[in-house]
Amino acid sequence: MTRFRPCIDLHTGVVKQIVGGTLTNAPDNLKTNYISELPPGHYADLYREHGLRGGHVIMLGKGNEEAAKEALRQWPGGLQVGGGIEESNANGWIEAGAEKVIITSYLFPDGAFSTPRLQGVLKSLGGDKEKLVIDISCRRSGDTWLVAMNKWQTLTTMEVNEGLFLNQLRTCYDLEAYSIYTDSIKMLERYCSEFLIHAADNEGLQLGIDEDLVRRLAQWCSIPVTYAGGASSLKDLDKVKGLSGGKVDLTLGSALDIFGGSKVKFLDCVEWNKLESER
Repeated sequence: MTRFRPCIDLHTGVVKQIVGGTLTNAPDNLKTNYISELPPGHYADLYREHGLRGGHVIMLGKGNEEAAKEALRQWPGGLQVGGGIEESNANGWIEAGAEKVIITSYLFPDGAFSTPRLQGVLKSLGGDKEKLVIDISCRRSGDTWLVAMNKWQTLTTMEVNEGLFLNQLRTCYDLEAYSIYTDSIKMLERYCSEFLIHAADNEGLQLGIDEDLVRRLAQWCSIPVTYAGGASSLKDLDKVKGLSGGKVDLTLGSALDIFGGSKVKFLDCVEWNKLESER
């Protein structure tokens, strides 16, 4: 069942809505849709009040740790947290109140996927994959999507795909090809309980979702997956539901009235979830 999933994006310790493709190391390039005067705990409490479990708190760069912990204190066990998560601190964030931790960049030293790093993170969580979400946020590269890291600015060598040839390649001797095709959704599903996918090229633009990506994610993923990027209307929830057969959840950000937007009312999203749960 498709659900609306909320978010709390943190930048320099403040809740913001940012155009994803502008989040570089050059401050002058940053384009911000909204800077909140309210603390992160306000949004956590709002989501708790309406029972919106599974929302994500994303730390966009350094200096956001205390703000993230404030949100987690407001709703222990109700929110996921990501940004700067690695083997050494993953369990600490669970102890701080996160329902699950979200991990991306740490898995890609020098832009290449590392299975030992993923295994190390899972081990630090006591081997409990229910506590782990893998963020395979991506950018388009021709007709494919490549996982993007470092605030979505660096493309990795991992293509977002299902890994259709995995079983066949296990029986052949082409080890190089094997390593390419196992770097995929089916391989990652063994280690986590959910995926989070920001379509970085669409993030913050409110110009529509990546329909092809949503459709493919529904075909490829057998665990819960949340898509974010470009949503600008309540109808996008219906669209994601239709494209995915109810298999993909949707995060709305900049379009929401609680983040200064004028296109979607937060309470309408809450009501949409309620109606869907009653069907």
